[in-house]
Amino acid sequence: MQATAAGLAASGLYRKVLAAASPRPNIILIVADDLGIGELGCYGQKRIRTPNIDRMAAEGLRFTQAYCGTSVCAPSRCALLTGLHMGHAPIRANREVQPEGQKPLPPGMLTVAGLLKQAGYATACIGKWGLGMFDTTGSPLKNGFDHFFGYNCQRHAHSYFPKYLYRDERRFDLDGRTYAQDLIASETLDWVKANRDRPFFLFYAITLPHGKYEIPSTEPYSRENWPEIEKIYAAMITRLDSDVGRLMQQVKDLGLDERTLVLFTSDNGPAENNGGHTTEFFDSNGPYRGTKRTLYEGGLRVPMIARWPQHVPAGRTSDAVWAFWDILPTCAELAGVPVPQAANIDGVSVVPALLGGPGPQREYLYWELHEGRTQQAVRFGDYKAVKDSPSAAVEIYDLERDVTESHDIASERPDLVKRAVALMSAARIDSPDWPMRERRPATRPATRKA
Repeated sequence: MQATAAGLAASGLYRKVLAAASPRPNIILIVADDLGIGELGCYGQKRIRTPNIDRMAAEGLRFTQAYCGTSVCAPSRCALLTGLHMGHAPIRANREVQPEGQKPLPPGMLTVAGLLKQAGYATACIGKWGLGMFDTTGSPLKNGFDHFFGYNCQRHAHSYFPKYLYRDERRFDLDGRTYAQDLIASETLDWVKANRDRPFFLFYAITLPHGKYEIPSTEPYSRENWPEIEKIYAAMITRLDSDVGRLMQQVKDLGLDERTLVLFTSDNGPAENNGGHTTEFFDSNGPYRGTKRTLYEGGLRVPMIARWPQHVPAGRTSDAVWAFWDILPTCAELAGVPVPQAANIDGVSVVPALLGGPGPQREYLYWELHEGRTQQAVRFGDYKAVKDSPSAAVEIYDLERDVTESHDIASERPDLVKRAVALMSAARIDSPDWPMRERRPATRPATRKA
């Protein structure tokens, strides 16, 4: 996907500004798990307390139209790491591998970590991986990361009191009573301190607030007149906020503040009705329709906050439209390293937007989802098209006037339907791993014999 001439000119201008500004920055990419855009105070949340992330937004730039890779974990993270959208990505759905792990990244993939490692950055993934066990081509240690700590397998990461974690490829046992995020947060602080004297890239993939919902204490919500599951859920988000605050303080204490870009986001929208928790209780998806496992805005539009004192403007909001696959070329530009043309990535650098300028100008953003059936979505300009299955009718929404995706204008604008169908077709490469599937017909439950 190519940027327009105006976009390229703007990028050139901001590249000169960046080159004159400072040495290559450290990059910390914090990715929460299933955090809805409406669950942070800086995006309108009223009941859950997130003072540290809100402060980060006040000291940086808050994006209102940033998108994840797709609305479930593994493929969204694949888009983030590889710069490829779901029409080209090698991982387009969550796929379990027994006894532990997920479908691995194929060999030879370009990743943001691999690119930055070649440029002399120390690299670490701490938290959750989900793109291949250590004995496969998808191991984080084979995809650009010097160091790994936490859960490799997404299914294993559902337990916050696990019986083991991994340090690099080595498993170490736990007592089943230790809250994993305690160890993950401490490892993060230790790694940043140990690498403070060289440029570093940290992928801090926090598992909070993904279910199952567990936390040692529901403070500060214990006395609220809420269902117990909602107290737990809110406490998990506030714990996420606290650990982000500890990391930001560490960066400041080490004198790295003006040398470190921190990006905070979520891998997809909030989970719906999980374990008794409902998205309605905290208005988790804000004004947007849909949740995790849908391709409406509530499943795809995510919080995105950038902080880099003296470089990223403070206290600003940006409506620049961009997505996870733009992170690789953005980090490459910040590090001063070219992206190999042979990688043929879909992303474009959003450095101009980070520095307070315009967002990228391009033809479209594309998503697909393989959860029982193939869903597709494409955004072009302010229009968004959604297709619930290969044979379903195309829905068209005007996001400028209808951000809630309440009024399908497909019947009024057949020209937009035609364009959306053409873009959906052109955006994807067929893959035997990700065939286009229809919704499975409902089956009648078996009758129990007397």
